[in-house]
Amino acid sequence: MDGTWQHTTVLLNEAVDALVTKPDGNYIDATFGRGGHSRLILSRLDERGRLLAYDKDPEAISVGNAIEDPRFEIRHQGFAALRELEANSATGILMDLGISSPQIDNPARGFSFRADGPLDMRMDPTRGTSAADWLATAPVELMAEVIRDYGEERFAVPIAKAIAARRQERGPLASTSELAQLVAGAVRTREPGQDPATRTFQALRIFVNGELDELQEALKASLDVLQPEGRLVVISFHSLEDRIVKQFIARHSRDEVDRRAPFAAPKPMKLRAIERVKPTAQEIQANPRARSAIMRVAERTRA
Repeated sequence: MDGTWQHTTVLLNEAVDALVTKPDGNYIDATFGRGGHSRLILSRLDERGRLLAYDKDPEAISVGNAIEDPRFEIRHQGFAALRELEANSATGILMDLGISSPQIDNPARGFSFRADGPLDMRMDPTRGTSAADWLATAPVELMAEVIRDYGEERFAVPIAKAIAARRQERGPLASTSELAQLVAGAVRTREPGQDPATRTFQALRIFVNGELDELQEALKASLDVLQPEGRLVVISFHSLEDRIVKQFIARHSRDEVDRRAPFAAPKPMKLRAIERVKPTAQEIQANPRARSAIMRVAERTRA
């Protein structure tokens, strides 16, 4: 299943400490991964507590199905499925937006530019379109837009043109190493210590999996699903995600005034921002993949 690829959960104790306020509560791990947060949440619950987890990845579902605990349930769905839950049904919702180390480290998944593998990048390889299939037909303008907007890559146009030229000359890209080499030839400069392909691979992964759209849907659903005083805990790993989370919490942490009816009473705020947490130097030293993580915590108001 996971072979030798192991995963170290980022901000493990900090996230669960912020999330679990009642041992008999109903909690949601919206991104199960390899279950680090879920196992610790279960250890904090009493016999009346419940934990529902979601994940798109069939390998994650296999890991979750091995947990023999009557208080636990896992569903093979993305976390936008939160919208299907009953209103005011959750004491806390955790969203860990990072991809798991086994996904990155296993070349067969196609997420990494460091090892050769099929150019897939789907969280759920049984559904949707792979990165290779999309790159085989996407117009130059659309490829450049995706790489620029989701990867914040300033060389998006040269990269898109290089992909188009390559598929015209020798056929579509099929492997991660082919894409990484092509991007390296199109990117003229890069920050010290960063591989030239980093931003392009990030962009394609986000696009192929619809990650930002799903995040926005899940955040919106959380407002209905959370009980009053229920906690929302979100761990982000890059600026695009964190910006969405930060703006969402800020927008719902103030009274909403309808400018079309300036004399009407404002709608009361729905969230209260609690804290912003980053990994300690010790955690980053032990797990360098934690270095970009930011955790934001908010609480549902009684409005």
